[in-house]
Amino acid sequence: MLDARQLEALAAVLEHGGFGPAAQALNLTLAAVSLRIKGLESALGQRLLVRGKTVRATAAGQALLAHVKQLRLMEADLVGGLGGHRPGAATAWQTLCVAVNADSLVSWFLPGVAALLTRHRLLLDLVIDDQDHTHESLKNGDVVGCVSTQAQPMRGCLAENLGVMRYCCMAAAALVEKCHTKTGALSVHRLLAAPAVIFNRKDGLQDIFLAQNFQLTTPQYPRHFVPAVDAFESALAHGLGWGMVPELHLADLSARPGHAALVEVLPGSAVDVALYWHHWEREPASAQRLTQAVKQAARKILR
Repeated sequence: MLDARQLEALAAVLEHGGFGPAAQALNLTLAAVSLRIKGLESALGQRLLVRGKTVRATAAGQALLAHVKQLRLMEADLVGGLGGHRPGAATAWQTLCVAVNADSLVSWFLPGVAALLTRHRLLLDLVIDDQDHTHESLKNGDVVGCVSTQAQPMRGCLAENLGVMRYCCMAAAALVEKCHTKTGALSVHRLLAAPAVIFNRKDGLQDIFLAQNFQLTTPQYPRHFVPAVDAFESALAHGLGWGMVPELHLADLSARPGHAALVEVLPGSAVDVALYWHHWEREPASAQRLTQAVKQAARKILR
Protein backbone atom coordinates (compact mmCIF):
# COMPACT_ATOMS: atom_id res chain seq x y z
CA MET A 1 0.00 0.00 0.00
CA LEU A 2 1.22 3.48 -0.82
CA ASP A 3 1.43 5.91 2.08
CA ALA A 4 -1.33 8.52 1.73
CA ARG A 5 0.70 11.23 3.51
CA GLN A 6 3.65 10.67 1.20
CA LEU A 7 1.39 10.84 -1.86
CA GLU A 8 -0.16 14.11 -0.67
CA ALA A 9 3.32 15.55 -0.09
CA LEU A 10 4.30 14.64 -3.66
CA ALA A 11 1.11 16.17 -5.05
CA ALA A 12 1.58 19.33 -2.99
CA VAL A 13 5.14 19.85 -4.25
CA LEU A 14 4.02 19.51 -7.87
CA GLU A 15 0.80 21.50 -7.52
CA HIS A 16 2.36 24.37 -5.56
CA GLY A 17 5.60 24.48 -7.51
CA GLY A 18 8.16 23.64 -4.87
CA PHE A 19 8.97 22.25 -1.42
CA GLY A 20 8.54 25.56 0.42
CA PRO A 21 5.02 26.33 -0.85
CA ALA A 22 4.06 22.66 -0.34
CA ALA A 23 5.21 22.80 3.28
CA GLN A 24 3.09 25.91 3.88
CA ALA A 25 0.05 24.32 2.23
CA LEU A 26 0.39 21.14 4.31
CA ASN A 27 1.31 23.04 7.51
CA LEU A 28 4.52 21.03 7.78
CA THR A 29 8.20 21.86 8.00
CA LEU A 30 10.29 21.82 4.85
CA ALA A 31 12.25 18.87 6.28
CA ALA A 32 9.08 16.88 6.88
CA VAL A 33 7.94 17.30 3.28
CA SER A 34 11.38 16.33 2.01
CA LEU A 35 11.43 13.22 4.21
CA ARG A 36 8.03 12.09 2.95
CA ILE A 37 9.14 12.45 -0.66
CA LYS A 38 12.38 10.58 0.01
CA GLY A 39 10.43 7.85 1.78
CA LEU A 40 8.10 7.43 -1.19
CA GLU A 41 11.01 7.35 -3.62
CA SER A 42 12.77 4.78 -1.45
CA ALA A 43 9.66 2.59 -1.23
CA LEU A 44 9.23 2.64 -5.03
CA GLY A 45 12.93 2.41 -5.81
CA GLN A 46 12.96 5.33 -8.25
CA ARG A 47 13.10 9.11 -8.45
CA LEU A 48 9.79 10.91 -8.59
CA LEU A 49 11.00 14.50 -8.83
CA VAL A 50 13.69 16.28 -10.80
CA ARG A 51 15.07 18.89 -8.44
CA GLY A 52 16.54 22.11 -9.80
CA LYS A 53 15.55 25.76 -10.14
CA THR A 54 12.09 24.41 -10.74
CA VAL A 55 10.74 21.09 -9.52
CA ARG A 56 9.14 18.78 -12.07
CA ALA A 57 7.90 15.23 -12.04
CA THR A 58 9.56 12.25 -13.63
CA ALA A 59 7.35 9.89 -15.63
CA ALA A 60 6.72 7.89 -12.45
CA GLY A 61 5.94 11.09 -10.54
CA GLN A 62 3.43 12.13 -13.20
CA ALA A 63 1.70 8.75 -12.96
CA LEU A 64 1.46 9.08 -9.17
CA LEU A 65 0.09 12.63 -9.43
CA ALA A 66 -2.67 11.37 -11.73
CA HIS A 67 -3.35 8.60 -9.22
CA VAL A 68 -3.66 11.09 -6.34
CA LYS A 69 -6.10 13.26 -8.31
CA GLN A 70 -8.25 10.25 -9.14
CA LEU A 71 -8.24 9.16 -5.50
CA ARG A 72 -9.41 12.63 -4.41
CA LEU A 73 -12.32 12.56 -6.84
CA MET A 74 -13.32 9.02 -5.91
CA GLU A 75 -13.17 9.86 -2.20
CA ALA A 76 -15.35 12.94 -2.72
CA ASP A 77 -17.87 10.84 -4.68
CA LEU A 78 -17.85 8.18 -1.95
CA VAL A 79 -18.37 10.68 0.89
CA GLY A 80 -21.18 12.34 -1.04
CA GLY A 81 -22.83 8.98 -1.70
CA LEU A 82 -22.62 8.02 1.97
CA GLY A 83 -24.20 11.26 3.04
CA GLY A 84 -20.97 12.28 4.68
CA HIS A 85 -21.99 15.86 5.30
CA ARG A 86 -24.14 17.67 7.83
CA PRO A 87 -27.91 17.46 7.35
CA GLY A 88 -29.07 20.40 5.29
CA ALA A 89 -25.53 21.32 4.28
CA ALA A 90 -24.76 21.71 0.59
CA THR A 91 -22.73 19.05 -1.17
CA ALA A 92 -19.05 19.99 -1.30
CA TRP A 93 -17.70 21.42 -4.54
CA GLN A 94 -15.39 19.17 -6.57
CA THR A 95 -12.74 20.38 -8.98
CA LEU A 96 -12.13 18.71 -12.35
CA CYS A 97 -8.98 19.64 -14.28
CA VAL A 98 -9.42 19.44 -18.05
CA ALA A 99 -7.44 20.60 -21.10
CA VAL A 100 -9.34 22.21 -23.98
CA ASN A 101 -8.41 24.30 -27.00
CA ALA A 102 -9.72 27.87 -26.86
CA ASP A 103 -11.97 27.57 -29.94
CA SER A 104 -13.79 24.54 -28.54
CA LEU A 105 -14.06 26.10 -25.09
CA VAL A 106 -15.89 29.15 -26.38
CA SER A 107 -18.05 27.59 -29.09
CA TRP A 108 -19.38 24.32 -27.65
CA PHE A 109 -17.55 23.02 -24.57
CA LEU A 110 -18.64 25.52 -21.92
CA PRO A 111 -22.22 25.87 -23.22
CA GLY A 112 -22.47 22.07 -23.30
CA VAL A 113 -21.25 21.39 -19.73
CA ALA A 114 -22.55 24.49 -17.90
CA ALA A 115 -25.78 22.88 -16.67
CA LEU A 116 -23.92 19.80 -15.39
CA LEU A 117 -21.39 21.91 -13.47
CA THR A 118 -24.13 23.84 -11.69
CA ARG A 119 -26.30 20.80 -10.97
CA HIS A 120 -23.51 18.69 -9.46
CA ARG A 121 -21.43 21.51 -7.91
CA LEU A 122 -18.41 20.85 -10.10
CA LEU A 123 -15.60 23.35 -10.63
CA LEU A 124 -13.41 23.47 -13.73
CA ASP A 125 -9.67 24.01 -13.56
CA LEU A 126 -8.95 24.65 -17.24
CA VAL A 127 -5.71 24.20 -19.13
CA ILE A 128 -6.02 26.11 -22.41
CA ASP A 129 -3.75 24.77 -25.13
CA ASP A 130 -3.69 24.03 -28.84
CA GLN A 131 -5.75 20.95 -29.72
CA ASP A 132 -2.58 19.23 -30.97
CA HIS A 133 -0.93 19.63 -27.56
CA THR A 134 -3.68 19.20 -24.93
CA HIS A 135 -2.89 15.46 -24.82
CA GLU A 136 0.37 16.23 -23.02
CA SER A 137 -1.55 17.52 -20.00
CA LEU A 138 -3.37 14.19 -19.66
CA LYS A 139 -0.14 12.28 -20.15
CA ASN A 140 1.50 14.35 -17.41
CA GLY A 141 -1.34 13.65 -14.99
CA ASP A 142 -2.38 17.30 -14.84
CA VAL A 143 -5.96 16.73 -16.07
CA VAL A 144 -8.68 14.07 -16.02
CA GLY A 145 -9.69 14.65 -19.64
CA CYS A 146 -8.78 16.62 -22.74
CA VAL A 147 -10.07 17.63 -26.15
CA SER A 148 -7.38 16.54 -28.61
CA THR A 149 -6.70 15.85 -32.28
CA GLN A 150 -4.94 12.60 -31.40
CA ALA A 151 -7.03 9.54 -32.20
CA GLN A 152 -4.90 6.97 -30.36
CA PRO A 153 -5.45 6.75 -26.60
CA MET A 154 -2.56 6.21 -24.25
CA ARG A 155 -2.48 3.22 -21.93
CA GLY A 156 -5.30 3.23 -19.39
CA CYS A 157 -7.31 5.84 -21.32
CA LEU A 158 -10.10 5.98 -23.88
CA ALA A 159 -10.29 8.26 -26.92
CA GLU A 160 -13.85 8.97 -28.05
CA ASN A 161 -14.62 10.62 -31.38
CA LEU A 162 -16.36 13.97 -30.84
CA GLY A 163 -16.75 15.07 -34.44
CA VAL A 164 -15.15 17.57 -36.77
CA MET A 165 -14.50 21.26 -36.23
CA ARG A 166 -14.30 23.16 -39.52
CA TYR A 167 -12.00 26.16 -39.99
CA CYS A 168 -12.25 28.71 -42.81
CA CYS A 169 -9.51 31.06 -43.98
CA MET A 170 -10.95 34.53 -43.40
CA ALA A 171 -9.90 38.17 -43.75
CA ALA A 172 -11.40 41.63 -44.10
CA ALA A 173 -12.87 42.29 -47.55
CA ALA A 174 -10.25 44.92 -48.47
CA LEU A 175 -7.38 42.53 -47.75
CA VAL A 176 -9.01 39.68 -49.67
CA GLU A 177 -9.43 42.00 -52.67
CA LYS A 178 -5.71 42.87 -52.61
CA CYS A 179 -4.84 39.16 -52.67
CA HIS A 180 -6.75 38.52 -55.91
CA THR A 181 -5.65 39.23 -59.46
CA LYS A 182 -7.68 41.22 -62.01
CA THR A 183 -9.17 37.96 -63.24
CA GLY A 184 -10.49 37.23 -59.75
CA ALA A 185 -8.06 34.40 -58.96
CA LEU A 186 -6.37 34.24 -55.56
CA SER A 187 -2.64 34.92 -55.79
CA VAL A 188 -0.84 32.88 -53.17
CA HIS A 189 2.18 35.17 -53.55
CA ARG A 190 0.07 38.19 -52.60
CA LEU A 191 -1.48 36.25 -49.74
CA LEU A 192 1.95 35.32 -48.36
CA ALA A 193 3.05 38.94 -48.62
CA ALA A 194 0.27 39.89 -46.21
CA PRO A 195 0.54 39.03 -42.51
CA ALA A 196 -1.25 36.04 -41.07
CA VAL A 197 -3.02 36.33 -37.72
CA ILE A 198 -2.14 33.24 -35.68
CA PHE A 199 -3.43 32.25 -32.25
CA ASN A 200 -0.05 31.16 -30.85
CA ARG A 201 3.20 29.48 -31.89
CA LYS A 202 1.67 26.01 -31.56
CA ASP A 203 -1.09 26.84 -34.04
CA GLY A 204 -0.46 25.10 -37.36
CA LEU A 205 -3.85 25.51 -39.05
CA GLN A 206 -2.65 28.17 -41.49
CA ASP A 207 0.19 25.91 -42.65
CA ILE A 208 -2.29 23.05 -43.14
CA PHE A 209 -4.44 25.41 -45.23
CA LEU A 210 -1.48 26.36 -47.42
CA ALA A 211 -0.31 22.75 -47.81
CA GLN A 212 -3.82 21.52 -48.58
CA ASN A 213 -4.57 24.12 -51.24
CA PHE A 214 -1.17 25.20 -52.63
CA GLN A 215 1.12 22.24 -51.78
CA LEU A 216 3.39 24.54 -49.76
CA THR A 217 5.32 22.66 -47.08
CA THR A 218 7.52 25.32 -45.45
CA PRO A 219 5.86 28.63 -46.34
CA GLN A 220 7.37 31.89 -45.13
CA TYR A 221 5.12 34.84 -44.34
CA PRO A 222 4.82 37.64 -41.73
CA ARG A 223 2.79 36.71 -38.64
CA HIS A 224 0.84 38.39 -35.86
CA PHE A 225 0.47 36.22 -32.74
CA VAL A 226 -2.78 36.97 -30.89
CA PRO A 227 -3.47 34.34 -28.17
CA ALA A 228 -7.02 35.40 -27.22
CA VAL A 229 -10.15 34.46 -29.16
CA ASP A 230 -11.86 37.86 -29.14
CA ALA A 231 -8.65 39.76 -29.90
CA PHE A 232 -7.74 37.26 -32.64
CA GLU A 233 -11.05 37.79 -34.41
CA SER A 234 -10.87 41.55 -33.83
CA ALA A 235 -7.43 41.63 -35.50
CA LEU A 236 -8.90 39.97 -38.59
CA ALA A 237 -11.89 42.32 -38.65
CA HIS A 238 -9.53 45.33 -38.48
CA GLY A 239 -7.64 44.12 -41.55
CA LEU A 240 -4.40 43.16 -39.81
CA GLY A 241 -4.14 39.90 -41.72
CA TRP A 242 -5.71 36.59 -42.71
CA GLY A 243 -6.38 33.67 -40.40
CA MET A 244 -8.25 30.46 -39.69
CA VAL A 245 -11.61 30.97 -37.98
CA PRO A 246 -13.91 28.21 -36.71
CA GLU A 247 -17.05 27.95 -38.82
CA LEU A 248 -19.01 27.95 -35.54
CA HIS A 249 -17.81 31.50 -34.81
CA LEU A 250 -18.67 33.10 -38.16
CA ALA A 251 -22.38 33.78 -37.60
CA ASP A 252 -21.65 35.32 -34.20
CA LEU A 253 -18.87 37.48 -35.66
CA SER A 254 -21.05 38.97 -38.39
CA ALA A 255 -23.65 39.97 -35.80
CA ARG A 256 -21.25 41.91 -33.58
CA PRO A 257 -21.70 45.69 -33.79
CA GLY A 258 -18.69 47.58 -35.12
CA HIS A 259 -17.10 44.48 -36.67
CA ALA A 260 -16.40 44.56 -40.38
CA ALA A 261 -17.69 41.48 -42.17
CA LEU A 262 -15.05 38.85 -42.81
CA VAL A 263 -14.74 37.26 -46.24
CA GLU A 264 -13.51 33.77 -47.04
CA VAL A 265 -10.11 34.04 -48.72
CA LEU A 266 -10.56 30.92 -50.84
CA PRO A 267 -14.17 29.66 -50.85
CA GLY A 268 -14.55 25.90 -50.58
CA SER A 269 -11.13 25.37 -48.99
CA ALA A 270 -12.02 24.72 -45.35
CA VAL A 271 -9.73 22.73 -43.06
CA ASP A 272 -11.53 20.01 -41.08
CA VAL A 273 -10.07 19.04 -37.71
CA ALA A 274 -11.25 15.81 -36.07
CA LEU A 275 -11.52 16.10 -32.29
CA TYR A 276 -11.42 13.37 -29.63
CA TRP A 277 -12.21 13.32 -25.91
CA HIS A 278 -9.47 11.50 -24.01
CA HIS A 279 -10.19 10.37 -20.48
CA TRP A 280 -9.16 7.69 -18.01
CA GLU A 281 -10.76 4.30 -18.56
CA ARG A 282 -11.46 4.04 -14.84
CA GLU A 283 -12.76 7.38 -13.64
CA PRO A 284 -14.86 8.57 -10.69
CA ALA A 285 -18.55 9.39 -11.04
CA SER A 286 -18.01 13.15 -11.35
CA ALA A 287 -15.58 12.67 -14.24
CA GLN A 288 -17.96 10.16 -15.86
CA ARG A 289 -20.72 12.77 -15.79
CA LEU A 290 -18.40 15.30 -17.42
CA THR A 291 -17.47 12.79 -20.13
CA GLN A 292 -21.14 12.20 -20.97
CA ALA A 293 -21.87 15.95 -21.08
CA VAL A 294 -18.87 16.61 -23.35
CA LYS A 295 -19.92 13.86 -25.78
CA GLN A 296 -23.53 15.07 -25.88
CA ALA A 297 -22.48 18.70 -26.45
CA ALA A 298 -20.14 17.70 -29.28
CA ARG A 299 -22.82 15.58 -30.97
CA LYS A 300 -25.17 18.58 -31.05
CA ILE A 301 -22.69 21.11 -32.40
CA LEU A 302 -19.77 19.53 -34.26
CA ARG A 303 -19.92 18.09 -37.75
